[in-house]
Amino acid sequence: MNIFNLFKKKGNDPIKNQGENKATSFETIIANAHAEYAKTGNQAWWSVKTNDIQVFKEQVLTLTDKEKAGFIVDAVAAVNAFYKGRNSYGSNDVDYQKNNIIDAFMRQLLKTKMELQDDDVSAIANAFSNTKKFDYAQHILYWPVNLLINQIEKQVRQRGLSEELKAIVTELASKVADKDTNYYDQKEQVKVFEKIRSILFEAEGDAVKPTYFTVTDNFSRYANPQLDAISETDRSNWFRLMILAQKASGAKPSAKFLAESKTLFKEIGPDKFKKIIQDWFNFFIQYKEEEKQVSHTYQNGTVYNYTTYEEIAGSNLDMLKAFVWICSHFHDKTTLSTIGNLAERSFRKIPGKGPAAAGLGNACLYTLAKSKGLDGVAHLSRLKLRIKQSNTQSLIEKYLQEAADAQGISVHEIEDLAVDDYGLTDGKAEYLFDDYKALLSITGIGKTELQWFKPDGIEQKAIPAFIKDKYKTKLKKIKDIAKEIETTLTVQRDRLDRMLKADRTLSWMQFNELYLQHGLMGYICKNLIWNLHIADSITPAIFQEGQWVNANAEVFTNISENTSVSLWHPVTGNMEQVTTWREYLLEHKILQPMKQAFREIYLLTDAEVNTRTYSNRMAAHILKQHQFNTLAKTRGWKYSLLGAYDDGRDNEIAEISLPAYNLKAEFWINEVSADDAMNDTGIWLYVATDQLRFTNPQTGEPIELVNIPAIAFSEVMRDADLFVGVASVGNDPNWQDNGGLPAYRDYWQSYSFGDLTELAKTRKSLLERLLPRLKIAPVAHIKDKFLVVKGKLRIYKIHIGSTNILMEPNDQYLCIVPDRSMKTSSENLFLPFEGDTGLSVILSKAFLLANDEAITDPTITRQINFK
Repeated sequence: MNIFNLFKKKGNDPIKNQGENKATSFETIIANAHAEYAKTGNQAWWSVKTNDIQVFKEQVLTLTDKEKAGFIVDAVAAVNAFYKGRNSYGSNDVDYQKNNIIDAFMRQLLKTKMELQDDDVSAIANAFSNTKKFDYAQHILYWPVNLLINQIEKQVRQRGLSEELKAIVTELASKVADKDTNYYDQKEQVKVFEKIRSILFEAEGDAVKPTYFTVTDNFSRYANPQLDAISETDRSNWFRLMILAQKASGAKPSAKFLAESKTLFKEIGPDKFKKIIQDWFNFFIQYKEEEKQVSHTYQNGTVYNYTTYEEIAGSNLDMLKAFVWICSHFHDKTTLSTIGNLAERSFRKIPGKGPAAAGLGNACLYTLAKSKGLDGVAHLSRLKLRIKQSNTQSLIEKYLQEAADAQGISVHEIEDLAVDDYGLTDGKAEYLFDDYKALLSITGIGKTELQWFKPDGIEQKAIPAFIKDKYKTKLKKIKDIAKEIETTLTVQRDRLDRMLKADRTLSWMQFNELYLQHGLMGYICKNLIWNLHIADSITPAIFQEGQWVNANAEVFTNISENTSVSLWHPVTGNMEQVTTWREYLLEHKILQPMKQAFREIYLLTDAEVNTRTYSNRMAAHILKQHQFNTLAKTRGWKYSLLGAYDDGRDNEIAEISLPAYNLKAEFWINEVSADDAMNDTGIWLYVATDQLRFTNPQTGEPIELVNIPAIAFSEVMRDADLFVGVASVGNDPNWQDNGGLPAYRDYWQSYSFGDLTELAKTRKSLLERLLPRLKIAPVAHIKDKFLVVKGKLRIYKIHIGSTNILMEPNDQYLCIVPDRSMKTSSENLFLPFEGDTGLSVILSKAFLLANDEAITDPTITRQINFK
């Protein structure tokens, strides 16, 4: 039976039982209260203090409990009447002022000690359930249901749970859990629902309340049946853990929570416990939010269309966060690897919202930081380079510093120690399967290969069938290791690249053990050039075929334990030395994992000497803000997006710390305020670059550029040049055709075909060396800032900086948007370093245009044939 029909059936309507003058009495009380409160001069009508109103004490608190219940019911009706159909109101509106008094009286009454009978509870519950507070908000929790539940709890403790009250509470639970109407505070919704369930459960007298992930979503549909499938022996302990998880709050777990949870999972068995929660974690790691288009029609007929995503409910993620905390008791590789992947997934952005589950991600970082050994540190080191949010990077850096301090070493050193070798020797690992052998090999940065060999040593292309059946678990583990190796290779390459800003020197023992002879790091560092500090000399060398050689292939024989090692930076050498190393790499076809010998060099200019404390070399460029933001954070800079709203900022500073030099670099960025040049969340699409300067991180005082160390200056300027070279609108072949910003069309033209930056000059230098070796050499040459290609139909000039194209004889612009298919022409071409996609695009376009008669794409042929 519907509980709200019980009340009418019994005929116990407290409103009618109080007589015909009851409504007038209610109105009189509110009128008197309003007159009294107005005299105080208190203008805080949005937060009425009942203790300051004598009318409440004398005319409301003195009512009988049944009259108080009737007052609450009348208050609900009055509040509903005020909001019904009303589109606007202000603090000077008398009706608005009275409405706030009514709402405050209602809530305060529910906080007072009352003895409510079942029919009183039913009347209030009926009013809450059947009356909307706002036209746009139908959910019952917009009324103070939580306070009513507190009253019910008191009644149940005093006289038990009658069948009538049980029906009322059951119906309230259904209303509170309603998903068809929206309620803004999901946590409160879960809290109230669980409080109601506790009343019902405790009345039954059972030992442990069955507790699940409360909010219905894709995750709860997956996880809750698993709880039901757990054996009777373990289920009560799992429910206790779920109850703990519901109560867990804050940024870190309490000692009590960790102790209680440890006792419970020990009862279950650590392995059984980990199997289930790792399955839950993996569900979220692999979960993809589904995009949904939603349309909302307002009362005035206005239709608002927006995009939303099928997310995991916040309350369920909070409970999952508690289980991540529990994992701080475990230190095995599988658990920590899962936690690391869960952290990265949690900080993945949802468009228009931000990180998918920042609280869950922070819990993962905490658990990794608290783990024993260095596996957790290794994951933190990886995440520092993978996660872009500035506050999260700061938290990771804090945890890494704490771990380093605990070991009495630097952050660099603890990151060195934490790199797993995955059982590799010289980049390879063997696994035996009876008489068969699997060979896992590193084949490139972020790349591995798994080969299979028969008992006679002959390679077998496919995985042997018996291995898939007999060694399924072992095979999966090897594949998981291969994925981790691929990720770690990329992360460690990026870490070494950042070391070029660090000016760091290692002892021979450190370098030999943690780099050169390390199963994974050895693969990366053997193709890099290192400074060998021998006695009083510093000589660059590379490790090839088991020995150290210089750029002239001369072998070093005087290396000892007293030798120290640092990464060589081309800015520390002269042009002859740099050129010699570049020729050596090309001649021996040595692929460097990052730009080193071919790295751009930035030296102080006369203009920068004259400006003293700042450089304008990278100023006055128009960048795509989101692309710039992503790239800046990838390079370790901190930046906050500029938006089309008043937050007190018209500009922002992208900054990076250089602790090795006690410096901070600042790149000033200005908003480009243009009509409609913003996204749906009000973030400007474009920004303009300004000056770049170096400051003292302690005082903020600018430092004269002549006093900046050469490596620090060159690396910061290289980053800024990279930001411009990648994020400038001048690199977008479609920007002008798609509208762009009319006021900046001249900038697009000047950048697209203007002078070469240092990045482009390095690219030109390499092209000059590569071009004679290419099959397009007879029809291609370099002229000034262009790679000129003579096709069958026209002559093309590819700008070496922007990669944009002009066609002779009239310098007609040719728009070609690079795609994957264009890369096939030059994919087998040897380049001495990884990472310059612009160079690959230029070569792809050159190969394509050299054979322009074979082009079939109508969007290209139409432009070529138009004269």
